[in-house]
Amino acid sequence: MAQLTIIDILDESWWIAVVAMAVSLIATPVVRFIAYRYRIVDRPDELLKPHGRPIAYLGGLAMCAGLLVGLACCIVTLPNPAKNWEELKTCVGSLRWTLLRFNPLWNLMGLALSSIAITIVGLLDDLLKLKPRQKILGQVLAAGILLLGGVGFRMSGVVFSLLGVSPPDWVAMPAGCIICVITVIATCNATNFLDGLDGLCGGVTGIIALGFLGLAVFLAQYGNVPGNDELRVGLCLAMAGAVLGFLPYNVPPASIFMGDAGSMLLGFFVAAMMALFCREGTPRWFLAAWVVFALPTLDTSLAVVRRFLAGKSIFAGDRSHLYDQLVDRGMTVKQVVILFYFLAAVAAAVGVSAAAGLRLRYAFPIYVAFFAAAWVVFHKRGMIRPTRKGQCGAGEQGRKED
Repeated sequence: MAQLTIIDILDESWWIAVVAMAVSLIATPVVRFIAYRYRIVDRPDELLKPHGRPIAYLGGLAMCAGLLVGLACCIVTLPNPAKNWEELKTCVGSLRWTLLRFNPLWNLMGLALSSIAITIVGLLDDLLKLKPRQKILGQVLAAGILLLGGVGFRMSGVVFSLLGVSPPDWVAMPAGCIICVITVIATCNATNFLDGLDGLCGGVTGIIALGFLGLAVFLAQYGNVPGNDELRVGLCLAMAGAVLGFLPYNVPPASIFMGDAGSMLLGFFVAAMMALFCREGTPRWFLAAWVVFALPTLDTSLAVVRRFLAGKSIFAGDRSHLYDQLVDRGMTVKQVVILFYFLAAVAAAVGVSAAAGLRLRYAFPIYVAFFAAAWVVFHKRGMIRPTRKGQCGAGEQGRKED
């Protein structure tokens, strides 16, 4: 059997991105009108929110709409639709979750419901300002729905594979659930922390989605389990389209913010893709996905380290993020956003090319060197030391609370 080409893989699914983008493009001005009508806006302050006027929230709802429609479109691209529907009805009727978790239609429903759940958690935070522990509980709930949908339970396989052990299912299954929950919490907060400048989080995550698409397409070329490849490719296309439809309204100067509803949804997408990459039972793709997601990871870890050294809560809003420091050192918001787009593209290129072209034992040292080099730069540029009390930069348009 001839190996599939990139054109073969995307020929039946590329339109998912177009549909998701169209929905997001149309929904964004609608939710913006609703936000201004009911005064659901982000009001400026003197430190973390220096934009000149109140800006509408709810952009995350438009992206969620685009993603959900995109996921619905994925059903058309799945192989053996009649067989999948029949298997779904049989397994649900007999409560056979062991088989149900491998059904791509059940997986899609789990992805859709968990995406809605995390968007609601973010929306509640936008409206009511939830406490950090309440947001984490919401993230755990969304992770639980994802697991019930059959996505994420095999995540322990990559860890045990690195350790060279093969535990029984009664050990591997709970471990996979714990790793899935931790991954959801980590990625949701990383993208939430990144949402600090106009167009930053959406653009960077859009590039990350394209990087994940590269990994998914490469996996699909080698003929893995039917349903997995279409699921991964379709989810990447749906999320990339949803982000691209929202970005025109969010680039500097933004007329609408995604809010925590949007930033958490983007982080949740990242966690879901990492879980789907773990289905191959090898750490190769999971580690590559983390490298593609390197920029939000580095920004969050830098902020956490600085806050820890300063004796602050890691959830306390301040100007310790990488993008804040660059603005405080004289760069404009547009310059920082463009730089982050470039760095995200570099990280995606490193992750995809190393995973596609090298064995893990050769790629892993490259990944370690990549992250180590970033921390060397942080240290040399004086970005790790805590900011003196009361010190802050002038800032610019588009900063929000963590």
